[in-house]
Amino acid sequence: MKNKYLGLILMSTTILQAQQFPDIKAPVAEKQEHIREIHGDKVNDPYYWMIDYFKKGANSEKVVDYLKAENTYWTGMMKDTEPFREKLFLEMKNRIKEKDESVPVFRKGYYYYTRTDAGKQYFKYCRKKGDLKAPEEVLLDVDKLAEGHAYYSAVGFSISPDNNKMIYGVDDVSRRQYKLFLKDLSTGKTSDLGIINTTGGATWANDNKTIFYTAKNPETLLTEKIFRHSLGTDPSKDVLVYEEKDKSNYIGVGKSKNEKFIMISSGATTSSEIRYLDADNPAGTFKVFQPRIKDVIYDVTPLEDRFLVTTNKDALNFKVVETPLDKTGVENWKDFIPHRKDVLMEGITEFKNYLVFSERQNGLSQLVIYDRKTGKKEFLKFDEPAYTVYSSGNPEYNTDNFRFGYTSMITPSSQFEQNLKTGKRTLLKQQEVLGGYDKNNYETERLFATAKDGTKIPISIVYKKGFKKDGQAPLLLYAYGSYGSSMDATFSSTRLSLLDRGFAYAIAHIRGGQEMGRQWYEDGKMMKKKNTFTDFIDAGEYLVNQKYTSPKHLYAQGGSAGGLLMGAIVNMKPELWNGVISQVPFVDVVNTMLDESIPLTTNEYDEWGNPNNKEAYFYMKSYSPYENVEKKNYPNILVTTGLHDSQVQYFEPAKWVARLRDMKTDKNVLMLKTDMDYGHGGASGRFDYLKDVALVYAFMFKLEGINK
Repeated sequence: MKNKYLGLILMSTTILQAQQFPDIKAPVAEKQEHIREIHGDKVNDPYYWMIDYFKKGANSEKVVDYLKAENTYWTGMMKDTEPFREKLFLEMKNRIKEKDESVPVFRKGYYYYTRTDAGKQYFKYCRKKGDLKAPEEVLLDVDKLAEGHAYYSAVGFSISPDNNKMIYGVDDVSRRQYKLFLKDLSTGKTSDLGIINTTGGATWANDNKTIFYTAKNPETLLTEKIFRHSLGTDPSKDVLVYEEKDKSNYIGVGKSKNEKFIMISSGATTSSEIRYLDADNPAGTFKVFQPRIKDVIYDVTPLEDRFLVTTNKDALNFKVVETPLDKTGVENWKDFIPHRKDVLMEGITEFKNYLVFSERQNGLSQLVIYDRKTGKKEFLKFDEPAYTVYSSGNPEYNTDNFRFGYTSMITPSSQFEQNLKTGKRTLLKQQEVLGGYDKNNYETERLFATAKDGTKIPISIVYKKGFKKDGQAPLLLYAYGSYGSSMDATFSSTRLSLLDRGFAYAIAHIRGGQEMGRQWYEDGKMMKKKNTFTDFIDAGEYLVNQKYTSPKHLYAQGGSAGGLLMGAIVNMKPELWNGVISQVPFVDVVNTMLDESIPLTTNEYDEWGNPNNKEAYFYMKSYSPYENVEKKNYPNILVTTGLHDSQVQYFEPAKWVARLRDMKTDKNVLMLKTDMDYGHGGASGRFDYLKDVALVYAFMFKLEGINK
């Protein structure tokens, strides 16, 4: 299929001019003096009052009025793009198969799957007994439950060992605070368990009547307690089985794949601790597997005859050790898969006869099959330059069939099943792109930019064939760069709306992620955080130097911690970008990390540092986007947030935009869009999010002079 847009785009610099934004007066936020004084440093924060809606303070109504004024402003600025945005929305929506079904997963005699219906925003969770030709049982009709709700999230779907009951969680506010429900699958009756403010999941003991769940602090939203609940009893009398005292740790509860143990995990980015309990004895006492050790992370995989432990003890890139079922302390750990300097060990998928190791080498994910009887290893091989492969949908322990997912920048999401004994591989499903999609019409490359310190930064890039590297084409560069989260090369059907109009799309695999191993993460956090920002800038400059684009056509995008990245790069190198999209951005680093009442603050000390420490305070202050806005020219910027965001509170981007408006010396556009009904993840419906994507694309298209 020829690119009907490409010729138009390539002429854009000589024929088309960027569309003009209307001359509408932007909101001007009120200033109120607020002095922050710490470590002998006195700072006036004139927009601190915007926190009042969160704190239920005196300025609450004023905050809402300001956010609404900003919404009115961006609506007016983008008014002329409404027909185009609707076209983009329908174009992207029409690529999605509305009536669809997930690959069924077999577990304890039933095939479980989700299916979606045409015109519906949510899904139905279903199962069939024994055979895919058996009658369908709809366990949960989320389309029906979501009626009348602006936001609705149903998660968990935990089935009892006897297959007769299901626990699930519901959040209808978008704060990730879930209440638990029980459905009797034999009668169809659903009851509210009266358990609120949880993570949404529950773990069944083997008696079919006891569950364990994680409770959050109602103010900070920290996961801090694990409770045991017996069905039919008053939840106010639930038994506290674990309470986390370290406010920098996340906790959770789950069940081992072989169903022998209930396991409580507690961990931060630098240490962890696991407790375990016989799932047949839910009233028993949890045992500590290995008391937490400073700077040691470990994860436990129970087998029928021993435990495997994935750990970074004396192993920067992690290794796998083994230990007896009755001797779990570190003194008993023996190497099973030794540490390798060039390979990051990421996890284990366990089966009775095989193990599958998820690893990462040279920046690419890989799967390694290990025969438990012979010790033989086999690598699954793929031939694209940049791709993602991962274990997916393997709840059964007693099987030789292993399922994994595969995708690349040009290959739609695919699910395979491989028989570990025979090696036979079967494609179970590939994402269907309606309207016709031919991967041969697109090209993907893996590039390497050189950072200022000589480090090679991987870049994954995709574009339509016919793309000319003459510096005149538009390019969107994306990155995240925090928490060791690797941003791998994946397919997106929505992205086709960019590529088909001449854009290239690139992912910069910058430090702060874990693409190139654990050191890659260590070199992009705490007192080395600025490497994340300079890596991204160096990636952008490389793409310009190699004539993939130019500063007049280069765009940047990131969200959450990636929004922090966006805030930093516009302060550090504003002239490199024509436009920047900063979504739910963490941009008020110092103030947020000083306020322990803000959700998740204390959990983040291992990532950013604790500003109560003088050295950490001044380092944070030196890069925090909000603190470093200056009187200078900035690029065109679109900022998005959600009023109910539980991860990055609305007031961070609101304050940042207010300060940018006050300080910037250019006439470029700056817009803030606040979803008044949603939180960190945006809309909950499967199509609603496309409206936000359409807005982002229309923002860039308008700057490029593309209007169809």
